[in-house]
Amino acid sequence: MNQAATNTDPEAISRDISDDPLNDPDYKTVGEVTVLNAAMTTKNVNVYYGNKQAIFNVSLDVGKNEVLAMIGPSGCGKSTFLRCLNRMNDTIDICRIDGEIRLEGEDIYSRNMDVVLLRARVGMVFQKPNPFPKSVYDNVAYGVNLHGLSRNKPELDGIVENALKRAGLWDEVSDRLDQPGTGLSGGQQQRLCIARAIAISPEIILMDEPCSALDPIATAKIEELIDELSEQYSICIVTHSMQQAARVSQRTAYFHLGKLIEVGPTDIIFTNPSHRLTEGYITGRFG
Repeated sequence: MNQAATNTDPEAISRDISDDPLNDPDYKTVGEVTVLNAAMTTKNVNVYYGNKQAIFNVSLDVGKNEVLAMIGPSGCGKSTFLRCLNRMNDTIDICRIDGEIRLEGEDIYSRNMDVVLLRARVGMVFQKPNPFPKSVYDNVAYGVNLHGLSRNKPELDGIVENALKRAGLWDEVSDRLDQPGTGLSGGQQQRLCIARAIAISPEIILMDEPCSALDPIATAKIEELIDELSEQYSICIVTHSMQQAARVSQRTAYFHLGKLIEVGPTDIIFTNPSHRLTEGYITGRFG
């Protein structure tokens, strides 16, 4: 850390933080926003809610089989940006997006893109567990049936079992697959939602603060699962927990007031960030 991290003068801290990149129209993100083996690329993405701009010219690649953590203060735009990656913002009438987002080279905002199939390829796990009011089995089988991914019941049974095993839930629910998913504990419900997402073999999994409503034990299980799943999938996780970002990710992106300030290897971001705003957030001077 540089000397600024130890500065305790309130006026100096205020000046440092208020001098943000939104005041610089030519500001560019610190760090390498591209990767060689990208599953998804984004270039010059801007997001507007009516007349208010929420995301400013963000470019950021998601690498294959990597965990990318997005951190920053509340309202900094990280969840808004995450929702762009599988067009969840389409559900908001006043939301407008420009720029380029490509999945394996395909423009996801093209008129020819089937949004239902896109969301199968880019799954989402939300902040609050949201199992369907169906059985455990039917929760996992839902997407498989929707997309016609199984030819018969034995094949569907195998897909459901495999997804529950990969989500670390099979041993806990194998004897109650016909019981409501909503009857599981909070941590189990979140793993059920993860099983539902991976049952249709997505390429990328988006996670929007997936552990914020969970206790420490359930959180630890989800974090272990993220590490295991990254062997097969690319994962983007939004988190308010810097400790969690440090534990689970290989790259970290820091957002501030709608701009991507800095991105880089997680260990570098947390031990030797280049930008004063990243440093201020990491060291707890604001947030």
